[in-house]
Amino acid sequence: MDLFDDLPEPTQTGGPASSPVTSRAHTTEDQEEERSLKRKREVVNKTEEQGQIKKVCSEGLPVLKGYVAARRGERDEMQDAHVLLPDMSSCLSALPGNVSHVSYFAVFDGHGGARASQFAAEHLHHNLAKKFPSGDSENVDKLIKKCILDTFKQTDEDFLKKASSQKPAWKDGSTATCVLVVDDMVYVANLGDSRAVLCRMEAAADGRRRSVTLALSKEHNPTMYEERMRIQRAGGTVRDGRVLGVLEVSRSIGDGQYKRCGVVSTPDLRRCQLTANDRFIILACDGLFKVFSADEAVKFVLNIMEEGSVEPKSGLTEEEVRFEAACQQLASEAVRRGCADNVTVILVSIGC
Repeated sequence: MDLFDDLPEPTQTGGPASSPVTSRAHTTEDQEEERSLKRKREVVNKTEEQGQIKKVCSEGLPVLKGYVAARRGERDEMQDAHVLLPDMSSCLSALPGNVSHVSYFAVFDGHGGARASQFAAEHLHHNLAKKFPSGDSENVDKLIKKCILDTFKQTDEDFLKKASSQKPAWKDGSTATCVLVVDDMVYVANLGDSRAVLCRMEAAADGRRRSVTLALSKEHNPTMYEERMRIQRAGGTVRDGRVLGVLEVSRSIGDGQYKRCGVVSTPDLRRCQLTANDRFIILACDGLFKVFSADEAVKFVLNIMEEGSVEPKSGLTEEEVRFEAACQQLASEAVRRGCADNVTVILVSIGC
């Protein structure tokens, strides 16, 4: 399984019309000519697409701002944790020569206690900063991928070492959804069932702009075929949709008692280049997505962004007030809809 997937580019509109179906009476020369024309069209389209990406970049890097809302729900303890670092430069000793800005946002959904989620929130980005490529690195993209994978492995090992030294040993675990933005490239690393989604605006057939919801992460639960096979090969079992009938996720930080049963800390990695059409990213624990689909959550935020007048707040622009309100109302609405779990929502606005 490829752990480093690229997400789809924006839908291209107004491209060349598709060629009619070739009849069987066409000669070999006709077919060769058609294939040659098709290859030329693909080259032209690729060149135009690259030009569009350069145009977006030439307008300056995206400006990211984070907003967070957390609700305990009906739980006795708040086991979620989060990190917002719109500018991560203070944590980095040096940046690669061709990188000018790094941002980091993360949600950690703890289970069995809050210690694993708190540990990950305190240490994962520092481990990432220590391993982040620097200097005039050639293949920065590949180095960032390795940096993220190594960071998750080290953070998990460090927590397990600390957990096992306690008396009695800690049995806490945590999911992790981390968004690392390097200039205009988004890297999303995910363990467990929290999610990240992107709102992208595209032109519809009627000329209006419509929102498209892009999933930036892949969930991990024991009922998925690849996850179940790994657990079973390690000697574990899946009962009632859970590892050994207990743990709801198949990848996590911590959960030392399940690591011998095939539960791993290797994240799924996705990558997506931001465009001028992108509005915001939602990161949230499964508490939100138990009562909202990803598309519903995106439309809920958009509706609040497009509402009438808003009450101004000192030091905030009107758009910032709307994003803050949207984040808070989205978390509150999840609780109102009956989610009894902890709910943590991070809303990342994307501006110029």
